[in-house]
Amino acid sequence: MAAAKDLKTPLLPASDDQLHGPQLILDVDDHPDPSASANQCSISINTQLDFDENPYAFIGSNGFEVPGSTTVDPFRNHTPRIEGVYECVKVLVCAPIALLRLVLFAFCLAVGYLATKFALHGWKDKHNPMPKWRCRVMWITRLCTRGILFAFGYHWIQRKGKPAPREIAPIIVSNHVSYIDPIFFFYELFPTIVASESHDSMPFVGTIIRAMQVIYVDRFSQQSRKHAVNEIKRKASSDRFPRLLLFPEGTTTNGRMLISFQHGAFIPGYPIQPVIVRYPHVHFDQSWGHIALATLMFRMFTQFHNFMEIEYLPVISPSEHYKESAVRFAEKTGRSMARALNVVQTSHSFLDYLLLSKAADSGHENPSLFVVEMAKIQQLFPLSSSDALDLLDRFLAMNPDPSGNVKIQDFLRVLRLKHCGLSQKMFDFIDVGKNGEIIFKEFLVGSAHILNQPLFQQACELAFTETDIDQDLHIDEQQLGASLMPAMGSLSTDEIGGLFSLFDGDNDGRISKGDFVNCLRKNPLLIALFSPYFMHKDLYPNASAGYLEEIV
Repeated sequence: MAAAKDLKTPLLPASDDQLHGPQLILDVDDHPDPSASANQCSISINTQLDFDENPYAFIGSNGFEVPGSTTVDPFRNHTPRIEGVYECVKVLVCAPIALLRLVLFAFCLAVGYLATKFALHGWKDKHNPMPKWRCRVMWITRLCTRGILFAFGYHWIQRKGKPAPREIAPIIVSNHVSYIDPIFFFYELFPTIVASESHDSMPFVGTIIRAMQVIYVDRFSQQSRKHAVNEIKRKASSDRFPRLLLFPEGTTTNGRMLISFQHGAFIPGYPIQPVIVRYPHVHFDQSWGHIALATLMFRMFTQFHNFMEIEYLPVISPSEHYKESAVRFAEKTGRSMARALNVVQTSHSFLDYLLLSKAADSGHENPSLFVVEMAKIQQLFPLSSSDALDLLDRFLAMNPDPSGNVKIQDFLRVLRLKHCGLSQKMFDFIDVGKNGEIIFKEFLVGSAHILNQPLFQQACELAFTETDIDQDLHIDEQQLGASLMPAMGSLSTDEIGGLFSLFDGDNDGRISKGDFVNCLRKNPLLIALFSPYFMHKDLYPNASAGYLEEIV
C-alpha cells in the first residue's frame, strides 16, 4: 500500500530477470483533452521490449530448459555383426543347415499363403467375424507358422502361465522385440491385430494379416487413429471376434527396457492380459533393432537353436478410476510388465525410432545421439511427429559432428543468416549448455518452445502485414530485404536472396502469407528477425486488465 501512495516508486519491477521480458508502459498524459471530463486522464498501453539477452521476449518467452534424458538406446541390437572365433565357426558349420532351413521356410510360407488365399476367396463381409469353416482352413496356415518358427531355430518355446479366456480378457498386450513375436502369437492365439497400413502391401504378410481381420492405422492421421480405437472397442465388445493383440510400444526394441505405451489398447477400458516375450542369448542378440531384416534372418538360420520365452501375466482389470484415464491404465500395465521383465520403462517412443532411422539414413555415424525420449518432450509441448522430423532434417543439414554438436557457422548457414548481434543471440538462446555448440535436443526443445508460445501465430501474421508494405498480400525480395534491415543491418543481395528462397516455399518468385507462415512454423527461430516491428506494438489488444497485470 505504501508503494501505491508513492508516485516515485517504479511501476515496473527492477530485477534483471524481469526486465528481459515484455514490459508494459503506462503513459499518463498530463495535459488531457479539454473536452474530456475533469476527473479523467488519458492512459495508453504499449509494449516496450528489451532484447539484450532474450531475442524472443516479445512473444512471451522467458527461456527454456532441456529435460534430462537417459543415455541408453532402446533400439540398439548388441550383436549387429559376426564377431569372434566361435561365431565365425558356428556360421560355417551351420551353413548347410541354413540351406535346409531356408527350404523349409519357403515351403511353409507357400503352403500357408495358398491356404490363406483359399480361406479368403469370395469372402466380402469383412465387417463381421470370419465364418467358422474359413477359420478351420486357417489352421493349415497356423501349422505352417509353427514350421516357420522351427526353421528359424525355435525348436521349442518355453511358456509360463496361460492365456486367459477371451470373455475375461478380450485384449492382450505384449512387448515387441522381434518380427518373431507376431508369428508366434498368430500360431498360438490367431488374434486380431492392429497394424500399420503399410503392412497390407507386403508380399505374403499382407494376405495373412488380412485373414486375421487386421485393424489398420495410419499413425500420422488423427482420423485414422480414432477409427482404429473405435474398431478396437467394437471387436473387443463382441465374443464373436477373436481376442485382440496390440504391441503398445508401437515398434520393436532390444528387449532390455520398455518404452512408453501408446494408448489405443487402453482407451476402451476392457480387462487386459499382459504378455512378456524374452529372447535369452549369449552370442546373438535376436532383437530387431536398427539392423537389416536379411541380416537378422541369416543370423537366425545359422544358429544351432534360438531361445524364446513367453510369460502370460495376470489379467489387469481397470477400476472405475482407470476407465476414466487411459494414461493411468497404460501406466499401471507398463509397471506390471516392467517388473516381470526386471527392466525400466523409459520415455522413448515410436517417434524416437523414426528419428533414429532418419539419422541413420543420412549417414551419421552415431544415430543414437538423436534419440531424445520424445514422449517426455511431447508432454511438455504439443509437437507433431511431422514437425519433429522436419526439425531433425534442418539440424542434420547443419552437418553435426560425430558427437552430434553443431557450431554457429553451420547454424547460420542453414537458416540463411549472416553473423550479427541478433543471430548470435538466437544461437545463444538455443545453446542452453553455454559451450558454443548446440545438440539436437536443444534445437528441438528450443524450437518447440518458440513454436508453442501463445503469441507466436499472432506475431507471424503481424510480421507478414508489416513486411507487405504495398498490401498486395505478397512480399517481393526488395520488401523482405527492407523489413530485415532493422534487425540485421545492411544485407548483401546474396544474403537477401538466400532468405527469400527460404520463405518462398513454392518457388513462384513471391512470398504469400501461407509461404511466410509455413516457413516460420518450420523455422520458428526466425521469428526473431521481425522483433523490431513489435518494439511499440501491442500484442495483447484483447487481453483483460488482470492478464496485463500478470504479465507485468
